[in-house]
Amino acid sequence: MSTGKLNRDLQVVASPPPEKGSLALPPKPPANSGSMALVEYTPPVFKEEEEDLEIKLRRIIENVPVRVSNTSGSSAGSGSGDFHQYRQMRRKEQDRLARMDSDYQRRKEVAEFHMRREERLKAAEERTAKKRLKRQKKKQRKREKKSTANTADAEQNKKEESSDEEGDSDNGEEAAT
Repeated sequence: MSTGKLNRDLQVVASPPPEKGSLALPPKPPANSGSMALVEYTPPVFKEEEEDLEIKLRRIIENVPVRVSNTSGSSAGSGSGDFHQYRQMRRKEQDRLARMDSDYQRRKEVAEFHMRREERLKAAEERTAKKRLKRQKKKQRKREKKSTANTADAEQNKKEESSDEEGDSDNGEEAAT
């Protein structure tokens, strides 16, 4: 932990020098604060907008521990067990790299699968929309044909009714039979 971080987290308050003849008592807190604590904690105030990226990076580097495992001393390679340690470290590193590669390949395959799937879904939706439009047009033509046939039939029926009415008025006997 750096000393800069301590200075931000804690506030140091000066105490008056001890009086002569008195026992060495701990310093009293300042009179203006309502707290009885010797050192008051003030939480750090961070303004991320104002903080530069370099400062953030520096803080991360300072606070994140670096793990170094199984380091060799200055007389590395002189002992009989060092080769086995080297071989073990090398195997662990190769396993780590292989896991990273397989993870990368898996993620790449998943991304490609999703991309192909989206393309197939989009193409299927386009085909469906095209066929839907074709069906709707066919249905509309059928409705128009039916409505024109109905209007033609209605006109024909009106003509027949009007002609029947004219015939009825001429021959009352024929309408009765």
